[in-house]
Amino acid sequence: MTPDELATWRKSERERLIAAREALDPATVESLRRRIDGHLERSFPGLAAARLGFCWPIRNEYDARPLAQTLRDRGAVTALPVVVAPRQPLVFRTWHHGVALADGPLGIPYPATSDPVVPTVLLLPMNGWDGAGYRLGYGAGFFDRTLASLEPRPVAIGVAYEFARMATIYPQTWDVPMDWVVTERGVYRRDPGGLAFLGAAATGEPSRLASPVCYADEIAPDRQP
Repeated sequence: MTPDELATWRKSERERLIAAREALDPATVESLRRRIDGHLERSFPGLAAARLGFCWPIRNEYDARPLAQTLRDRGAVTALPVVVAPRQPLVFRTWHHGVALADGPLGIPYPATSDPVVPTVLLLPMNGWDGAGYRLGYGAGFFDRTLASLEPRPVAIGVAYEFARMATIYPQTWDVPMDWVVTERGVYRRDPGGLAFLGAAATGEPSRLASPVCYADEIAPDRQP
């Protein structure tokens, strides 16, 4: 596939998957959110000690704000991304209810004046995802650049709906795979052979690899106040 053909294909797939997501009714979106929240909260208890970067939801994406508030109440630092310039890594600024927001690109809010923070964990929405853990985003490459620029690299947890799984996104050299993928079904870990389904901590779905799915040590707990 040539670069132009790949760009056209990704654009078409992105539009298809976003349209399917936007067709979900509010009750379904809320039900999916609660199921994903349960998997994240139970499977990654170390998130309560993390500096967590997450995204303001758009177009029926998974809404991480309720989980972020729960984690913040337990001691986590929560932050939203800020676009500095095209083709540059994102920066993150702390955010919680009460922090003033400004309108950014695509009308997505961001905290303009709060303190910067370097995340230890990123919770990333995905329009699509494949069996190797690669993420189909919106095409600007901000998160790939951000993950490649941060040292140490944050733990990357991709979050999406199960129906958005693809055979492949045809990853390129600049694409950065997720360390974990979480859907309403449960938790996937990226292994050398691709994603391995570990189970559903929130529902008790049997797992061929781990039960229960608890990864406190996988999330860096060394947050700074």
